[in-house]
Amino acid sequence: MKKAIEEANLAKIQGEVPIGAVIVDKNREIISTGRNMTRGLKDPTAHAEIIAIRRACHYFRSERLSGCSIYVTLEPCAMCASAISAAHITNLYYGASDLKSGGVEVGPKIFSHEQTHFKTNVFHGFCEEEIIFLMKSFFQSLRNST
Repeated sequence: MKKAIEEANLAKIQGEVPIGAVIVDKNREIISTGRNMTRGLKDPTAHAEIIAIRRACHYFRSERLSGCSIYVTLEPCAMCASAISAAHITNLYYGASDLKSGGVEVGPKIFSHEQTHFKTNVFHGFCEEEIIFLMKSFFQSLRNST
């Protein structure tokens, strides 16, 4: 999770919402990283999870990431949770819940939906206070700059 937090901090420096993601293989080796890049790439799908998934799929030359785990600083939105399922990522570890846009435990609850074909194992609450502080300070700085 510390590497995902590093990615989130890089996103923050670049003016992006500070969310980071890391994908590891079954041996816990880092395969790919991602951070929010929606503003920089002018792409609404360039969330940290999507960037990391694309890079990992390229690394494995496969659309499936079975046996891999993804670490994300904030609860994935519905789009990212669906992409995690579509990629057959075995485990999702996230830091803080997203009470506004979450798609795992809050909101649409993608992994517990009957029509979700691949159910990823979900674990949460890692480095939660640090991540909440990072998110709050980012949005507070945006409010203060206007």
